[in-house]
Amino acid sequence: MPKARIRRPSVLAVATALAALAATAPAQAHVQAHAPGALPVLTPRAETAPLYDDEAGGNSDADDPAIWRNTADPGRSLVVATAKEGGLRVYDLDARQVQHLPAPAGPAPGDAPGRFNNVDLVHGLKLSTGRADVAVTTDRGNDRLRFYRIDRDRPGGPLTDVTDPAAAPVFSAGQGEINEQRTAYGLATWTDRATGRSYAVVSRRERTRVALLELLPGRSGTVGYRTIRTLDLPSAFRLPNGTSWTPCGEPGQLPQVEGMVVDPADGTLYAGQEDVGVWRLRADLTGTPTLVDKVREYGVPGTYDEDTDECVPGADPGYGGKRLAADVEGLTLLTERDGDGYVLASSQGDNTFAAYDRERGEDGENGENNEYEGGFRVTAASTALDGSEECDGAAALNAPLGAKYPHGLLVVQDGDETPQASGREATGFKFVRLDDVVDALED
Repeated sequence: MPKARIRRPSVLAVATALAALAATAPAQAHVQAHAPGALPVLTPRAETAPLYDDEAGGNSDADDPAIWRNTADPGRSLVVATAKEGGLRVYDLDARQVQHLPAPAGPAPGDAPGRFNNVDLVHGLKLSTGRADVAVTTDRGNDRLRFYRIDRDRPGGPLTDVTDPAAAPVFSAGQGEINEQRTAYGLATWTDRATGRSYAVVSRRERTRVALLELLPGRSGTVGYRTIRTLDLPSAFRLPNGTSWTPCGEPGQLPQVEGMVVDPADGTLYAGQEDVGVWRLRADLTGTPTLVDKVREYGVPGTYDEDTDECVPGADPGYGGKRLAADVEGLTLLTERDGDGYVLASSQGDNTFAAYDRERGEDGENGENNEYEGGFRVTAASTALDGSEECDGAAALNAPLGAKYPHGLLVVQDGDETPQASGREATGFKFVRLDDVVDALED
C-alpha cells in the first residue's frame, strides 16, 4: 500500500501549468529563459520507453537510475535502472533498452515477489575472479541486496547476476517478516579510500533505520555482505514552541529514508528522510547526524484519513524549510575536479530539484554547511518528449560520455510519463545534459 500523502493541490497545479507551457517551446531550447525569482527550466534530450505498472506491463514501475561509464568507449556507456517488480532495465545513451533482467520470484507461492527499488554502482570491486564493476540493487521484495557484474560486450547483455546464493535478509528475521515488506529500500554504495573496502548503506522501508553492510567476495566470482552496524534516525522532533512533532503517515509507519548518496572524497552520507528533510552524517554511521535542510511541511500536524489514504494537514506553524516539498526523494552528487560541486535532491512535492554546495565547514549556523545554491525544473521539450514529475530517483555523472553528452549526464525518473495509453499508469527516465544543469545553477 502506498504511503499516505498530504494534499498539495495548489503546488502541483502550478507545476503542471509550467510543464504545459514548456511543451510548446522548441525542442532545441534545453535551458529556457525564466522570470526573475523563478527556477530555471531545463528540457531533456532523450527519454526511455514508458514502463507500465500493470499485468500487461509486467508490473514495471521506474524508480532509480545509475550511470556506468565505459572508460574504453565513453559513447557506449550505460544507464542501469530499477523497475520494481519489473526488475532491472539497462539503457544505452540513446535511452534505448539493451537488456532486461527480471526480479526473482518469492521462495514459495504466496510470498512477496522480488521488487528492485534502488540501484548504485561499485567500481573495481574485488571478486574471487578479479576486479569488476558491479551494479548493486535493493531487492525490497526479498529483503536482500543483489549484485550484477558489468561486462559491456558480453553476449546476451552486459549484466550478469553474481549474487551469493547464501546472501541473508538485510533486516528481516524470516520469510514471514519479509512478507510484511519492512525491507531493504534505499541504497548508496561507497569505497573507503583508506582501506579499499566497499560498503552499502541501506535504509529500511517504513522505518527510520539505516544499515551499513560490507560487501564481500564469495565463491566463483559472487558477492555477498555482512552487517557492520545500524543507526536509527529520529521519528519525532522537538519544535521551537516546545511541542513534539511526528510526520503523518499510516498507522504503524515511521518516516522512512530512500534517496541516499555518499561523497567519496570524505565518506559523507546524505540521506533524504522523505517527510523530514536531508540529513548529513558519516557513511560509516558513527557520529551525530545533522539536518541540512527541512521540507516545507516540517512541523505541520496531519490527520490520517483511512477513506482517502491521505494525510489532511493542519495549520502550518512555520518551522519548515523553503526549498523542498515532501517527499525528498532521489539524491545524487554532481562532483567537480577542484572539489566543488553540488548535492542534488529531488523535491517530489513540487516537481523541482534543489542543489546544495558540496563543500562544507564546521557545523553551526554561520558555517558553510552545504549552502543552498539554487534549483531547477525538468519540463517538456515537445509534445512528444515530456519532463519529469514526481521524481523518485536521479543520477548525475560529470564525465565525458561521447558526442551526445560531452560534459556529462543527469538521469531523472519521471513518475508521470506522458503521453500514455488511456487508463495505464506509466513511468520512465529522462536524460538531461549535465552542462545544462551547471549552466542553470551558475546563471
